[in-house]
Amino acid sequence: MKALWNNTVIAEAPEQDLIKIEGNWYFPPESINRQYLKPSYETSECVWKGTASYHDVVVDDERSEAAAWYYHEPNDSAIARVGKDFTDYIAFWRGVEVA
Repeated sequence: MKALWNNTVIAEAPEQDLIKIEGNWYFPPESINRQYLKPSYETSECVWKGTASYHDVVVDDERSEAAAWYYHEPNDSAIARVGKDFTDYIAFWRGVEVA
């Protein structure tokens, strides 16, 4: 599977390496092309997963703000519920296509 934005592959991994949570595909950290991610100060809270942190996705000077998110310290109960540790796995939205 690939995460694409601005005709550029942001992440790529076999589907069996991804984790699907609430309809979103989370890519393993080693599958991310990090040169396209820039730090964002945005965070959000999920009642059961914990605090999400964000990256802006930047390709050719075009930016999709807070288009990638991850849980650096997901709640233990969330890991148990998902059945796999998804620490630092990255999901996408805001125009990033996952297919």
